Amino acid sequence: MSENILEKIISKKTEKIKELQKIISVNNLAEKISLYKSYYNFKDKILNNLNNNRFSIIAEIKKASPSAGIIIENYDPVNIANVYKANNATCLSVLTEQDFFLGNLIHISKIKQKNNLPILCKDFFVDKFQVHLARSYGADAILIILAGVTDEIAISLYEEAEKLKMSVIVEVHTVEEAKKALKFQNAMIGINNRNLKTLKTDIKTTYDICDVLSGHAGPLISESGIKSKEELLEISEKSKIKTFLIGESLLKNLNNNSIFSVL
Repeated sequence: MSENILEKIISKKTEKIKELQKIISVNNLAEKISLYKSYYNFKDKILNNLNNNRFSIIAEIKKASPSAGIIIENYDPVNIANVYKANNATCLSVLTEQDFFLGNLIHISKIKQKNNLPILCKDFFVDKFQVHLARSYGADAILIILAGVTDEIAISLYEEAEKLKMSVIVEVHTVEEAKKALKFQNAMIGINNRNLKTLKTDIKTTYDICDVLSGHAGPLISESGIKSKEELLEISEKSKIKTFLIGESLLKNLNNNSIFSVL
């Protein structure tokens, strides 16, 4: 069987983190974190909208992806973040993976200098060291992709984020993963409509999984493949989900996007 895309990304990320740990210690990162003054509560911002029966859009910032290739040639993450804020985005998701998405952790720091929206560090977390690393650059939340790590690693990432007072999105793509995600009681759960092994998207994934998660206390999020305001409203009507993580369809029509009109 040929290696799937997720396996390739995880393998590369694991190598990089091992090398990074040789030159940076958690103590170094702890000092940087203690001096940082611009942390925000990602989950609370979404909960506040839910409590007021309002939609939330986590607007994604990324230069490229394995499925779409280069999305934005003249990539300026700070400018994109400012456009999103002007359109009332609830939170930001910043893709920081370097090899496949052409991202960088420094983009979070640069955005934070100009923008006070909470930021999700969207990356492939394989070691709790990365949680400290993301926090040291200003991240308010991390992503745990259950398809990419063992149960033990997922738990260690979650516990480390809790210690650092970070919000967590646990991402699932199957019913089996959704059942596992329920044990992360304080986390938000993101249903990824994109299969990270094949990169195909299917909105039906949200419908197939949302019932399994109906008892979860934290916000549920529908992620990927949402192309229009009409599609967002249809998903919300069928699934009762009011929080959405959207990237490509916002980025490809950055300055005049009707999706934001739901906010």
